[in-house]
Amino acid sequence: MDFKDVMAARRAVNFFDPDRDVPQADLEALLETATRAPSSFNLQPWKVAVLRNPAQKARLRALAWDQPKITEAPVVLMYLADTQAWNMYEPSFERQFSYLMETGRYKPEQREAFAASVKSLYGETPEKSLAFGAKNTAFFAMTFMYAAAAAGYVTHPMDGFDHDGVREAFGIPDRFWIPLLMAVGHLKPGVTVAPPKWRFGLDDFLYNLPE
Repeated sequence: MDFKDVMAARRAVNFFDPDRDVPQADLEALLETATRAPSSFNLQPWKVAVLRNPAQKARLRALAWDQPKITEAPVVLMYLADTQAWNMYEPSFERQFSYLMETGRYKPEQREAFAASVKSLYGETPEKSLAFGAKNTAFFAMTFMYAAAAAGYVTHPMDGFDHDGVREAFGIPDRFWIPLLMAVGHLKPGVTVAPPKWRFGLDDFLYNLPE
């Protein structure tokens, strides 16, 4: 599809066909596509937990406002924003700095300067670290949603859940914030997708700075 068609077709769908799966190969291909999303300093501070097991999904549903789509969709993705990926010696930092050296953009002796730059942007306060992880993981999640729509799948991003309860129930380490869950699958037969919702126009969201 043309990208405008993908944009127009994508919906946050509430009703999933429980009898149609998302093949693992398809899911992995969509996740690979989503890795093309931009990220700060290319640190890619995200992880994704894939829930297919009915018992796991039932446990999650109990902590997510009892939303039926969590157990009806064949796949639920739990996006994990790594708030510490900017740290020197973390895998994200090390892989990116190695890449920068391999491509000739940095020299080994510039390691400390690179680390200081990254820390000044993302590591000076807990708020900055949380924003770093959450915003980049959101880029990744949105890219996945468009890729899924282009491939004929439907999705629904969710932030209606007990964050601390989910963290405890699934043993998620403190370094990860959970910005959203996402149901992935096929539209339930017989369900009509609602028309597109209204959107603000340019005059509504363009912000004019003072001279």
